[in-house]
Amino acid sequence: MKTLRVLSLFTGAGGLDLGFLLANNPNFKFKVVWANDNFKPAVDTLRQNKKYFDDDTIVDSNDIWKIDFNKIPDCDVILAGFPCQDFSVLSKRRGINVERGQLYTRVVDALRIKKPLFFVAENVRGLMSANKGKAIKIIHDELEHSDGVEYVVKQGVVNFADYGVPQVRKRVVFVGFRKDLGIDDYEFPEGKFKNNHRTVEWAFNNPIDVRKVKLNNEKHKIKERTIKILSAIPPGGNYKNLEGKLDEKGKSLYVKGLMSNIYRRLDPTKPAYTVIACGGGGTWIYHPEEPRPLTNRERARLQTFPDDFEFAGRIGEIRTLIGNAVPPFGAKIIAESIFEHLVRANV
Repeated sequence: MKTLRVLSLFTGAGGLDLGFLLANNPNFKFKVVWANDNFKPAVDTLRQNKKYFDDDTIVDSNDIWKIDFNKIPDCDVILAGFPCQDFSVLSKRRGINVERGQLYTRVVDALRIKKPLFFVAENVRGLMSANKGKAIKIIHDELEHSDGVEYVVKQGVVNFADYGVPQVRKRVVFVGFRKDLGIDDYEFPEGKFKNNHRTVEWAFNNPIDVRKVKLNNEKHKIKERTIKILSAIPPGGNYKNLEGKLDEKGKSLYVKGLMSNIYRRLDPTKPAYTVIACGGGGTWIYHPEEPRPLTNRERARLQTFPDDFEFAGRIGEIRTLIGNAVPPFGAKIIAESIFEHLVRANV
């Protein structure tokens, strides 16, 4: 079995990496040799999960702009979930015109210097229309031509629910093979769950009842009024269900909302809506049966993190880590589709 060395950029909680580490193939296995993130809870999370990121994994906490890729370990694979806030439909959409929107260029720099066999990068679906459609073309072109090394790059919008993730989560994914490998026929797997999405109920009961998991399963402290608000909303409902509803003192429970995810409770019979990283009152994702926000372990279940994977940080920081992550099970499906192409190319 051949071990492929992984260089991980913008690693976060390591969801993309976990997908590759857990992928099944008799010919290959992966080892993360170097990972980078400058968010301390992410760094602490990677360092404490020795089962997945062992003692030989170098976890670098420096600012990505300060990294000299000539001085870090060589690799066969680059995985990158470059930050997405400036491409999100929920942001001001500044895109490639600001420094944070140009972080993808660090992926391009790493490709140019390390020349891996292949790479996988992920971003929000809003990237497709950012900067009036110019951003996606620029990023695709630069990933293909990295000054001295060329890649055959395929991009697609993936709904991870189609891959068995119990959550509607649509993301742009780039897969690039080094051109000399001769792999030019890659297609994203269609996903065997496309017509039978896994549900919230499934997520909370597999492999065991989520309430029995100890790690990161603390309940959030919430105000009494929030409990009253949530009690007045049915599973699958949101703030709109509060119109005309009063508390025991005759005070209106209605709150103004700009988006459907304000005080939105999960429907146990459907996949969850997209788990997000942050947001103010009313955006915490709410339990379908109990009038409360989800615990971080329940969020991790919707993101398909293993129950033995422990997140580090304060409760809000862990929420951010989970919401920003690539679902490991979805990444696993992509990894296994890549394996097939590597085997056929005799890599």
